[in-house]
Amino acid sequence: MLKVGVIGVGHLGRYHADKYKVLPGADLIGVADISRRRAEVKAAELGVRAFYDHRDMIGLVDAVNVVVPTQDHFTVARDFIEAGVHVLVEKPMTRTLEEADGMIALADKHKVVLQVGHVERFNPAITAASSVIGRPLFIEANRINPFPQRGTDVDVVLDLMIHDIDISLMLVREEPESVRAVGVPVVSSKVDIANARLEFPGGCVANLTASRISDKSLRKIRIFQRDAYLSVDYAQRQVNVIRQVPRDPAGLPGVQAEALSIPQTDALEEEIKAFVKAVNENGLPAVSGQDGRRALAVALRIMAEVTARQGDWFDSQEREPL
Repeated sequence: MLKVGVIGVGHLGRYHADKYKVLPGADLIGVADISRRRAEVKAAELGVRAFYDHRDMIGLVDAVNVVVPTQDHFTVARDFIEAGVHVLVEKPMTRTLEEADGMIALADKHKVVLQVGHVERFNPAITAASSVIGRPLFIEANRINPFPQRGTDVDVVLDLMIHDIDISLMLVREEPESVRAVGVPVVSSKVDIANARLEFPGGCVANLTASRISDKSLRKIRIFQRDAYLSVDYAQRQVNVIRQVPRDPAGLPGVQAEALSIPQTDALEEEIKAFVKAVNENGLPAVSGQDGRRALAVALRIMAEVTARQGDWFDSQEREPL
Protein backbone atom coordinates (compact mmCIF):
# COMPACT_ATOMS: atom_id res chain seq x y z
CA MET A 1 0.00 0.00 0.00
CA LEU A 2 1.43 3.35 -1.06
CA LYS A 3 1.84 5.69 1.91
CA VAL A 4 0.95 9.25 0.93
CA GLY A 5 0.71 12.69 2.48
CA VAL A 6 -0.87 15.96 1.37
CA ILE A 7 1.12 19.14 1.95
CA GLY A 8 -1.17 22.14 2.20
CA VAL A 9 -4.86 21.71 3.00
CA GLY A 10 -6.23 25.10 2.10
CA HIS A 11 -8.81 25.73 -0.63
CA LEU A 12 -7.50 23.07 -3.04
CA GLY A 13 -5.47 20.78 -0.82
CA ARG A 14 -8.42 19.66 1.25
CA TYR A 15 -10.03 18.16 -1.85
CA HIS A 16 -6.82 16.30 -2.68
CA ALA A 17 -6.75 14.85 0.82
CA ASP A 18 -10.37 13.69 0.47
CA LYS A 19 -9.52 11.78 -2.71
CA TYR A 20 -6.50 10.01 -1.22
CA LYS A 21 -8.45 8.96 1.85
CA VAL A 22 -10.81 6.76 -0.19
CA LEU A 23 -8.48 5.79 -3.05
CA PRO A 24 -7.72 2.06 -3.35
CA GLY A 25 -3.98 1.43 -3.34
CA ALA A 26 -3.19 4.54 -1.30
CA ASP A 27 -2.91 4.98 2.46
CA LEU A 28 -3.21 8.61 3.56
CA ILE A 29 -0.76 8.93 6.46
CA GLY A 30 -1.41 12.58 7.25
CA VAL A 31 -1.81 16.18 6.14
CA ALA A 32 0.56 19.07 6.71
CA ASP A 33 -0.06 22.79 6.83
CA ILE A 34 1.72 25.77 8.38
CA SER A 35 -1.68 26.67 9.85
CA ARG A 36 -2.07 24.37 12.85
CA ARG A 37 -5.81 24.88 12.81
CA ARG A 38 -6.19 23.88 9.14
CA ALA A 39 -3.98 20.84 9.63
CA GLU A 40 -5.78 19.71 12.78
CA VAL A 41 -9.30 20.26 11.42
CA LYS A 42 -8.63 18.31 8.22
CA ALA A 43 -6.67 15.58 9.99
CA ALA A 44 -9.49 15.08 12.50
CA GLU A 45 -12.07 14.99 9.71
CA LEU A 46 -10.18 12.23 7.88
CA GLY A 47 -8.85 10.39 10.91
CA VAL A 48 -5.17 10.90 10.04
CA ARG A 49 -2.20 12.61 11.64
CA ALA A 50 -1.66 16.38 11.50
CA PHE A 51 1.78 17.80 10.69
CA TYR A 52 2.84 21.42 11.01
CA ASP A 53 6.20 21.08 9.23
CA HIS A 54 6.19 19.11 5.98
CA ARG A 55 9.68 17.78 6.69
CA ASP A 56 8.32 15.77 9.61
CA MET A 57 6.63 13.51 7.07
CA ILE A 58 9.95 12.43 5.54
CA GLY A 59 10.57 8.79 6.33
CA LEU A 60 6.86 8.13 6.83
CA VAL A 61 5.57 8.51 3.27
CA ASP A 62 6.37 7.14 -0.19
CA ALA A 63 4.67 9.95 -2.10
CA VAL A 64 3.23 13.41 -1.46
CA ASN A 65 0.88 15.84 -3.10
CA VAL A 66 2.22 19.42 -2.84
CA VAL A 67 -0.64 21.96 -2.75
CA VAL A 68 1.07 24.96 -1.11
CA PRO A 69 1.38 28.49 -2.56
CA THR A 70 3.37 28.58 -5.81
CA GLN A 71 6.27 30.43 -4.21
CA ASP A 72 6.90 27.40 -1.99
CA HIS A 73 6.50 24.64 -4.59
CA PHE A 74 10.21 24.24 -5.28
CA THR A 75 11.49 24.18 -1.73
CA VAL A 76 8.80 21.79 -0.47
CA ALA A 77 9.09 19.46 -3.46
CA ARG A 78 12.89 19.55 -3.23
CA ASP A 79 12.86 18.38 0.39
CA PHE A 80 10.83 15.31 -0.53
CA ILE A 81 12.54 14.50 -3.82
CA GLU A 82 15.97 14.54 -2.18
CA ALA A 83 14.57 12.03 0.33
CA GLY A 84 13.44 9.73 -2.51
CA VAL A 85 9.74 10.59 -2.16
CA HIS A 86 7.55 10.80 -5.29
CA VAL A 87 5.85 14.15 -5.86
CA LEU A 88 2.66 15.43 -7.47
CA VAL A 89 2.99 19.22 -7.47
CA GLU A 90 0.15 21.62 -8.29
CA LYS A 91 0.29 23.91 -11.30
CA PRO A 92 2.12 26.13 -12.00
CA MET A 93 4.93 23.80 -11.02
CA THR A 94 7.23 26.64 -9.92
CA ARG A 95 7.66 30.41 -10.11
CA THR A 96 10.60 30.35 -12.53
CA LEU A 97 12.08 28.16 -15.24
CA GLU A 98 15.24 27.85 -13.18
CA GLU A 99 13.23 26.29 -10.35
CA ALA A 100 11.40 24.03 -12.82
CA ASP A 101 14.69 22.83 -14.29
CA GLY A 102 16.04 22.22 -10.81
CA MET A 103 13.00 20.19 -9.80
CA ILE A 104 13.16 18.07 -12.97
CA ALA A 105 16.90 17.47 -12.54
CA LEU A 106 16.43 16.39 -8.91
CA ALA A 107 13.62 13.99 -9.85
CA ASP A 108 15.83 12.43 -12.52
CA LYS A 109 18.76 12.16 -10.14
CA HIS A 110 16.78 10.51 -7.37
CA LYS A 111 14.67 8.42 -9.77
CA VAL A 112 11.29 9.53 -8.42
CA VAL A 113 8.03 10.23 -10.22
CA LEU A 114 7.38 13.95 -10.70
CA GLN A 115 3.87 14.76 -11.94
CA VAL A 116 2.45 18.26 -12.43
CA GLY A 117 -1.18 18.96 -11.51
CA HIS A 118 -2.68 20.10 -14.81
CA VAL A 119 -6.06 18.69 -13.89
CA GLU A 120 -7.89 19.64 -17.11
CA ARG A 121 -5.88 16.92 -18.88
CA PHE A 122 -8.15 14.52 -16.98
CA ASN A 123 -11.42 16.31 -17.65
CA PRO A 124 -13.66 13.69 -19.29
CA ALA A 125 -14.76 16.22 -21.92
CA ILE A 126 -11.15 16.68 -23.04
CA THR A 127 -10.60 12.92 -22.98
CA ALA A 128 -13.61 12.41 -25.26
CA ALA A 129 -12.68 15.29 -27.57
CA SER A 130 -9.11 14.01 -27.98
CA SER A 131 -10.39 11.04 -29.97
CA VAL A 132 -11.74 13.44 -32.62
CA ILE A 133 -9.05 16.11 -32.65
CA GLY A 134 -6.50 15.74 -35.43
CA ARG A 135 -4.54 18.81 -36.48
CA PRO A 136 -6.00 21.98 -34.95
CA LEU A 137 -5.78 25.13 -37.04
CA PHE A 138 -7.43 27.51 -34.57
CA ILE A 139 -8.10 27.24 -30.85
CA GLU A 140 -10.18 29.67 -28.84
CA ALA A 141 -10.43 29.27 -25.07
CA ASN A 142 -12.34 31.32 -22.50
CA ARG A 143 -11.85 30.73 -18.79
CA ILE A 144 -13.81 33.25 -16.77
CA ASN A 145 -14.50 33.14 -13.03
CA PRO A 146 -15.78 35.46 -10.30
CA PHE A 147 -13.02 36.86 -8.10
CA PRO A 148 -12.00 34.02 -5.77
CA GLN A 149 -12.43 34.08 -2.03
CA ARG A 150 -9.16 32.18 -1.74
CA GLY A 151 -5.82 33.95 -1.98
CA THR A 152 -4.39 34.91 -5.36
CA ASP A 153 -0.63 34.51 -5.07
CA VAL A 154 -0.11 34.62 -8.85
CA ASP A 155 -1.44 36.53 -11.85
CA VAL A 156 -4.47 35.20 -13.73
CA VAL A 157 -2.19 33.81 -16.44
CA LEU A 158 -0.51 31.44 -13.98
CA ASP A 159 -3.70 30.93 -11.99
CA LEU A 160 -6.27 30.18 -14.73
CA MET A 161 -4.94 30.61 -18.27
CA ILE A 162 -2.17 28.06 -17.72
CA HIS A 163 -4.82 25.30 -17.93
CA ASP A 164 -5.63 26.26 -21.52
CA ILE A 165 -1.98 26.86 -22.34
CA ASP A 166 -1.25 23.27 -21.33
CA ILE A 167 -4.21 21.87 -23.30
CA SER A 168 -3.20 23.89 -26.38
CA LEU A 169 0.38 22.63 -26.20
CA MET A 170 -0.87 19.06 -25.79
CA LEU A 171 -3.16 19.34 -28.84
CA VAL A 172 -0.83 21.22 -31.18
CA ARG A 173 2.36 19.38 -30.10
CA GLU A 174 4.53 22.41 -30.89
CA GLU A 175 5.98 25.40 -29.07
CA PRO A 176 4.58 28.78 -30.13
CA GLU A 177 6.93 30.88 -32.22
CA SER A 178 5.04 34.11 -31.54
CA VAL A 179 3.26 35.36 -28.41
CA ARG A 180 1.19 38.53 -28.20
CA ALA A 181 -0.70 39.41 -25.04
CA VAL A 182 -2.42 42.11 -23.04
CA GLY A 183 -3.60 42.10 -19.44
CA VAL A 184 -4.59 44.41 -16.63
CA PRO A 185 -5.03 44.37 -12.85
CA VAL A 186 -8.58 45.33 -11.89
CA VAL A 187 -9.38 44.34 -8.32
CA SER A 188 -6.00 43.11 -7.11
CA SER A 189 -2.38 44.18 -7.42
CA LYS A 190 -1.82 41.41 -9.99
CA VAL A 191 -3.14 40.93 -13.52
CA ASP A 192 -6.78 39.83 -13.22
CA ILE A 193 -7.78 39.61 -16.88
CA ALA A 194 -5.60 38.71 -19.84
CA ASN A 195 -5.74 37.70 -23.48
CA ALA A 196 -2.98 35.95 -25.41
CA ARG A 197 -2.52 35.02 -29.05
CA LEU A 198 -0.13 32.15 -29.69
CA GLU A 199 1.06 31.42 -33.22
CA PHE A 200 2.62 28.01 -33.87
CA PRO A 201 5.12 27.02 -36.58
CA GLY A 202 2.65 24.62 -38.21
CA GLY A 203 0.10 27.39 -38.74
CA CYS A 204 -2.22 26.91 -35.76
CA VAL A 205 -3.28 29.99 -33.82
CA ALA A 206 -4.55 29.86 -30.22
CA ASN A 207 -6.51 32.76 -28.76
CA LEU A 208 -6.76 32.41 -24.97
CA THR A 209 -8.71 34.62 -22.54
CA ALA A 210 -8.70 34.31 -18.76
CA SER A 211 -10.49 36.48 -16.23
CA ARG A 212 -11.24 36.32 -12.52
CA ILE A 213 -13.44 39.44 -12.34
CA SER A 214 -16.65 38.17 -13.92
CA ASP A 215 -20.07 37.75 -12.33
CA LYS A 216 -20.35 34.27 -13.87
CA SER A 217 -18.22 31.23 -14.65
CA LEU A 218 -17.32 30.00 -18.11
CA ARG A 219 -14.79 27.32 -19.07
CA LYS A 220 -14.93 26.55 -22.78
CA ILE A 221 -12.53 25.76 -25.57
CA ARG A 222 -13.31 25.63 -29.29
CA ILE A 223 -11.13 23.80 -31.79
CA PHE A 224 -11.22 24.28 -35.56
CA GLN A 225 -9.61 21.78 -37.92
CA ARG A 226 -9.90 20.85 -41.58
CA ASP A 227 -12.76 18.38 -41.23
CA ALA A 228 -14.45 19.37 -37.97
CA TYR A 229 -15.30 22.01 -35.41
CA LEU A 230 -15.45 21.08 -31.72
CA SER A 231 -16.95 23.02 -28.83
CA VAL A 232 -15.83 21.71 -25.44
CA ASP A 233 -17.45 22.83 -22.20
CA TYR A 234 -15.13 21.84 -19.35
CA ALA A 235 -17.61 22.67 -16.61
CA GLN A 236 -20.73 21.10 -18.12
CA ARG A 237 -18.76 18.11 -19.46
CA GLN A 238 -20.14 18.55 -22.97
CA VAL A 239 -18.52 18.14 -26.39
CA ASN A 240 -20.36 19.13 -29.56
CA VAL A 241 -18.81 18.26 -32.91
CA ILE A 242 -19.77 19.53 -36.34
CA ARG A 243 -18.20 17.43 -39.08
CA GLN A 244 -18.02 17.60 -42.82
CA VAL A 245 -20.05 14.82 -44.49
CA PRO A 246 -20.03 13.54 -48.09
CA ARG A 247 -21.81 15.72 -50.63
CA ASP A 248 -25.45 14.94 -51.29
CA PRO A 249 -26.67 13.63 -54.69
CA ALA A 250 -26.99 17.20 -55.92
CA GLY A 251 -23.34 17.82 -55.11
CA LEU A 252 -24.02 20.19 -52.23
CA PRO A 253 -21.69 20.06 -49.22
CA GLY A 254 -23.15 19.10 -45.87
CA VAL A 255 -22.38 18.98 -42.17
CA GLN A 256 -23.45 16.74 -39.33
CA ALA A 257 -23.75 17.76 -35.68
CA GLU A 258 -23.02 15.27 -32.91
CA ALA A 259 -22.87 15.42 -29.12
CA LEU A 260 -20.17 13.07 -27.87
CA SER A 261 -20.85 10.68 -25.02
CA ILE A 262 -18.94 11.82 -21.94
CA PRO A 263 -18.00 9.39 -19.14
CA GLN A 264 -18.99 10.51 -15.66
CA THR A 265 -15.54 10.66 -14.11
CA ASP A 266 -13.97 13.10 -11.64
CA ALA A 267 -10.95 14.91 -13.10
CA LEU A 268 -9.11 15.36 -9.78
CA GLU A 269 -9.68 11.73 -8.85
CA GLU A 270 -8.38 10.60 -12.25
CA GLU A 271 -5.31 12.83 -11.88
CA ILE A 272 -4.50 11.32 -8.48
CA LYS A 273 -5.16 7.79 -9.74
CA ALA A 274 -2.71 8.38 -12.60
CA PHE A 275 -0.05 9.56 -10.13
CA VAL A 276 -0.51 6.59 -7.82
CA LYS A 277 -0.42 4.22 -10.79
CA ALA A 278 2.80 5.75 -12.12
CA VAL A 279 4.44 5.35 -8.71
CA ASN A 280 3.18 1.81 -8.09
CA GLU A 281 4.10 0.59 -11.58
CA ASN A 282 7.35 2.56 -11.97
CA GLY A 283 5.77 4.18 -15.01
CA LEU A 284 5.86 7.59 -16.63
CA PRO A 285 3.64 10.33 -15.18
CA ALA A 286 0.61 11.38 -17.20
CA VAL A 287 1.76 15.01 -16.99
CA SER A 288 5.54 15.11 -16.71
CA GLY A 289 7.82 17.74 -15.27
CA GLN A 290 8.74 18.67 -18.85
CA ASP A 291 5.04 19.15 -19.66
CA GLY A 292 4.71 21.44 -16.66
CA ARG A 293 7.82 23.34 -17.66
CA ARG A 294 6.55 23.91 -21.21
CA ALA A 295 3.28 25.37 -19.94
CA LEU A 296 5.15 27.54 -17.45
CA ALA A 297 7.54 28.79 -20.14
CA VAL A 298 4.66 29.96 -22.35
CA ALA A 299 2.85 31.50 -19.36
CA LEU A 300 5.97 33.48 -18.44
CA ARG A 301 6.35 34.65 -22.06
CA ILE A 302 2.76 35.87 -21.92
CA MET A 303 3.38 37.70 -18.64
CA ALA A 304 6.53 39.30 -20.08
CA GLU A 305 4.48 40.59 -23.02
CA VAL A 306 1.74 41.84 -20.70
CA THR A 307 4.29 43.67 -18.56
CA ALA A 308 5.92 45.25 -21.61
CA ARG A 309 2.56 46.46 -22.93
CA GLN A 310 1.61 47.86 -19.53
CA GLY A 311 4.82 49.86 -19.57
CA ASP A 312 4.09 51.18 -23.06
CA TRP A 313 0.54 52.12 -22.02
CA PHE A 314 1.64 54.02 -18.90
CA ASP A 315 4.34 55.79 -20.89
CA SER A 316 1.79 56.87 -23.50
CA GLN A 317 -0.58 58.18 -20.80
CA GLU A 318 2.22 60.29 -19.38
CA ARG A 319 3.03 61.70 -22.82
CA GLU A 320 -0.54 62.50 -23.87
CA PRO A 321 -1.79 65.98 -22.89
CA LEU A 322 -5.03 66.29 -20.95
